[in-house]
Amino acid sequence: MIPPFDENGNLPPGVHDATWDELEERFGGNKTRKKQLRGLRLALDDLKRAGCSIVYIDGSFVSEKEKPGDFDGCWEADGVNWDDLHPALRKLTVPRASQKKRYGGELVIADSPSEPFGPAYLEFFQQDGRSGAAKGIIRVSLKELR
Repeated sequence: MIPPFDENGNLPPGVHDATWDELEERFGGNKTRKKQLRGLRLALDDLKRAGCSIVYIDGSFVSEKEKPGDFDGCWEADGVNWDDLHPALRKLTVPRASQKKRYGGELVIADSPSEPFGPAYLEFFQQDGRSGAAKGIIRVSLKELR
């Protein structure tokens, strides 16, 4: 179950498991978000086909912001067959225009550094970029994705 937002409009600190249906129900409340969910679903399907089993969703998409600009996330590379990975997902350096064009958001590898000497994205995404406070993210198991 996805917990309520905190006083800053973020999920409480931690990694919160959610099914696709829960993600759709909680974060698909308007036209903008529904479009972003379609792109996210395409990305998850592409990752699953390549053998990915876990994706983490972050950004304003998993906040109370009514119209987020996009979604951000990261994925576990264990078990991924790089030959089966969609070319847009292989582009991991900025700018990731091919990902934005295909999916409407960006996904990177969870244990890759967010900056040359920065924390891994999985850790980086659990910190509010404005305040520095800890915040939550969503984990989706692709094994259960229908």
